[in-house]
Amino acid sequence: MKRTPGRAFTIIELLVVVSIIALLVGILLPAIGKAREQAKLSQSQANMRNLAAAHATYAGEWNDRQITFCDDNLSRYGTNEFNAYDTYREQNGVSHPPMILGWRPDGLWGYWMTGQYIGNYGLCQPIVFPNSPNTWAMGFGSFRMANCKQFGQYVSGRFYDQVWYAPKDKAPWAAIEGCFDDPGEWCLAGGTEYCYWTSYCLSPAAMFCPEVMGNPETGGGWQDPWELPGGFRSPAMSQCLYPDLKTHMAEHHWLQNSRIDCNPGFDGGTYQDCEPFYFNHGWESVPVTLFYDGHIEGLGVREAEMASSRNLAQAGFELWHNEIPGWMENGYFSDLAYDWSNTSYHVLTSDGIRGRDKLGD
Repeated sequence: MKRTPGRAFTIIELLVVVSIIALLVGILLPAIGKAREQAKLSQSQANMRNLAAAHATYAGEWNDRQITFCDDNLSRYGTNEFNAYDTYREQNGVSHPPMILGWRPDGLWGYWMTGQYIGNYGLCQPIVFPNSPNTWAMGFGSFRMANCKQFGQYVSGRFYDQVWYAPKDKAPWAAIEGCFDDPGEWCLAGGTEYCYWTSYCLSPAAMFCPEVMGNPETGGGWQDPWELPGGFRSPAMSQCLYPDLKTHMAEHHWLQNSRIDCNPGFDGGTYQDCEPFYFNHGWESVPVTLFYDGHIEGLGVREAEMASSRNLAQAGFELWHNEIPGWMENGYFSDLAYDWSNTSYHVLTSDGIRGRDKLGD
């Protein structure tokens, strides 16, 4: 019996199949990319939920207090960090408590507030204002250092733990990814001279006594915490008047809808000469944000700016400070923004913990 030879595919048919496959890949790849981005966003939100639980635990153990890294009465010891720490040591017989980073193989590491470590003097303050003699630390402070041991013990006890780092925060992940598997409290990711702070920052305005960030209409405007009795006194969580509108923690870097990794406006940077754009550096920035009532949402720069403009029209003051004497133009590093965004919400909130970073719907 004679067999009929099988029919082969023609070149045209093969090209049609290849074209269909390519079309399907082109359709699916963006969807897969979006799914990955959404997964990273969801992980950052999960991190923030863990940190919210840690804040609640801390407040439960410390009579409703927030995390603080400096003595409540620090301003009574001097007019700036240099003479205050010396007087503190003379009157109390011990140095001001350090910022503990954790145990590393050769011992405990941290930032001590003693005469031989004067470069560390500003770090336990919520944020160092430009009138400080410690010029290198201006704009920095303990609001960036939540993964220090004083608060980190309520999370995992490890300085480099994935819960502290948003998956989209490329710069620190590139520097410390190998440390996540280290079982110890501390990993020498950047050698003995470097450490890479958490992706999430506290609200320094809410860490000061509310009068420090008083609004200009009813609260007297900004006041130097060194000249204000109790200026460094940590407010209780219950002092928050608008817990659903006041931010507690936020992604510090511009991670959602970002356009470029490193900000060329900075001279060098924290992460191998790269300093990322900050959360307030782009109109399209929508950082994952924890509020004082415990809920988490993305609070975008555009929304914050519009809310501040509405409040200025209705109540006569903006929701954040932009006229702190000696501060860089227009607030918290706003002069280094990617575009024309101009806001210092979360960082310089008017009325501090008693203020708002957005308005109700």
